Amino acid sequence: MKGTAMNDLMTTYLACWNETDPAARRTLIDQHWTEQASYSDPMAQVRGRDAVDATIGAVQDQFPGFVFTPAGPVDAHHRQARFTWGLGPADAEPVIVGFDVVVTDDDGRIDSVLGFLDKVPA
Repeated sequence: MKGTAMNDLMTTYLACWNETDPAARRTLIDQHWTEQASYSDPMAQVRGRDAVDATIGAVQDQFPGFVFTPAGPVDAHHRQARFTWGLGPADAEPVIVGFDVVVTDDDGRIDSVLGFLDKVPA
């Protein structure tokens, strides 16, 4: 995957995290994540679409009204991309900032995510 495809991947990935309707979020996950996708960050380590969906729902419950936004360009090569994101109230400075490394399968679906937190509230 190159350039535009990886930018589209980041947009789709953040859309999954921002979708608050459970059925719509699950549709996005089913379309764009592999069946056994893994997600790991300092707060969670899960495998499979059900677990990814539950993790996203838990983050939304913990930070109601917050949205994920891109906070820089996508850096990509081969089937992986890294990008910085912010999480906070819409149209406000992010409260949390992190970056994720996303690896896709041959069809461009998300297969694994490694997340890192750069800024968290005290």
